[in-house]
This record gives sequence, C-alpha cells and structure tokens, in this order.
Amino acid sequence: MAYALRWGRMERGLTGDTVAKSLNVARSTISRLETGEAKLNDRQAAHLDKEWRTGGFFGIALWFARLGYDPNWLKNLADFEKRASMIYNYDGQLVPALLQTPDYARALLLAGRNKDVEGDLAKRMARKAVLEKPDPPELSVLLSESVLDIPVGGRAVMRAQLAHLLAMSERSNIAVRIVPREAGAHEGLDGPFKVFTVKEGDVAFVEAPNGGRLVPEVSEAREFRTRFDRIGHVALPVHSSRRLIRSLMEGME
Repeated sequence: MAYALRWGRMERGLTGDTVAKSLNVARSTISRLETGEAKLNDRQAAHLDKEWRTGGFFGIALWFARLGYDPNWLKNLADFEKRASMIYNYDGQLVPALLQTPDYARALLLAGRNKDVEGDLAKRMARKAVLEKPDPPELSVLLSESVLDIPVGGRAVMRAQLAHLLAMSERSNIAVRIVPREAGAHEGLDGPFKVFTVKEGDVAFVEAPNGGRLVPEVSEAREFRTRFDRIGHVALPVHSSRRLIRSLMEGME
C-alpha cells in the first residue's frame, strides 16, 4: 500500500504537499503513509481512487490488508500505548501485558514455546513504562472472572500476579473491573480487544494468536469502544472487583 501510494504520486508528477492538500492532511502524514508508519483510512482510499481513477485499487487493497497479518503489530501496538491518553482493555483469558508480573509473563511465553523468552520478556516489561510516566494514561480494564482462576505459572506465581493486579488497581489512573461468571453470555466472549484514545481519535486493536489487527478507521474503532461500555454494564464495580481478587488470593495460600 505504501509503495503503491508513492509510485502513484510520482507517476503523476505530484508533490507530497499536493497530495496532502488533496487529502486534507499534513505533509508529514503523506511521508508516514509512504513509509508505512501510517495507514490509509477508508475516506482517503476512496478519495484517491476517485481522484486518480484507479478503478478502486486503494479501497480493495485496504480491504485485503485488514484481513491479513500485520508483521509490525507489536511495534504499532507499543506506539499507540505510548501515545494514548486513555486505554480501554477487555480480556477474557489473560491478564493484560501492561499489568503482568515478570513471572506470569515468562510462564505465558514458555507455554507458547517462544524462541527468545528472555528477549521478548524484556520487551513486554519495557512496555509497562507508559504507566510510570509523569502523565500516565487512564487505563480501564475489564477482565473475565475466569482470567483470575487459571494458575498461570503455578499457585505462587498466580497469587503474586493477583496481588500485583490488586495493587495496580489502587492507582488513581487505573480501574480494574471483573466480569463475573454469573453475567453469562456477553460481547466479550468474541475475544479480547483494546481501544486507544490518541490525539487523532480512537484506534482499536483486536487480539489474535501470535499477533493482532489494528483498527484505525474511526467508525469501527467507535464500535469497539461501545462494545467495551456494554461489557462494562455486566461487570462488578471497582470495590467489589477488588474484594473478589482478594478472596481468590486467599484461596491460593
């Protein structure tokens, strides 16, 4: 997509400034699009297809790109974590990476037969630095109760993980709420996801084995934000969630 955009611009003898004005974006945005650091959205693709008479090339390419695996998913995910003012995270299987202890994360990497456990562990732990910034993001987490029951790494490791989760939930910028089993069927059963609020708006990220998919389109990202709110309707309040975590910790002694 990035190469096609640059080739199309140069083939038509257009400058980056000209294309930026046509798309109503900053010149720097065109540079980022042409290097792959940013991605076209539906509106931009439709505009280029009409303006350049491509026969719908960019729209079709964008559709296929969303179906495929993004090899830069981890870098893009970490970049949005750093830039976000708000992070909404739902997970029904695991404690989110930003709230994992080293031992819990290592157990997950080992179970996944990771080829560089310590290297990838260091990268995962480095991502947690966003919560230690002078102006950390607001982090709102919804977790299925089943996440707390799985003894990842053994009872001692899991108890320490729950203690860490509890401690982090006491921070003013972090809210952890548990979706109890009695909630029954809810939208979170479709799979984990995140929504980041950045300067440009909301961006969603859908989890998948060995990777994930960014959802930069505003309307689709908004749907994930609404889904998060609806899952939250069946979640326990913050204080009740803390009591449940403490109760589960006591059962692991």
